[in-house]
Amino acid sequence: MIIESGFIVFLGLFLLFVKLPPKVSLRMLGRPLMIDVVITILTYILHYGTFTGIMAAAVAGLLCSGFTSAGRWAFGYIDPSTKVYMRGHLWSNYESLNQK
Repeated sequence: MIIESGFIVFLGLFLLFVKLPPKVSLRMLGRPLMIDVVITILTYILHYGTFTGIMAAAVAGLLCSGFTSAGRWAFGYIDPSTKVYMRGHLWSNYESLNQK
């Protein structure tokens, strides 16, 4: 039950991330540690009060960390220091981002 709750919490966060514009998502993927820490703390705060809620938040944080790494590998990211798009391995339709 705890693992399923964590998947549901992560699915909600993932769907919010999908709704963001691609450029914003790629900028966020440029700071993976920040994403992992903020999402994990946010889910802990929202689900604080029960053991099941805390464990669901922990599962959601672990899934967020895994999907952040997978997203950087698959789609790439925008490097925060140079503002240059670093191409991913699977999908790189964002060549126009480097032109600005």
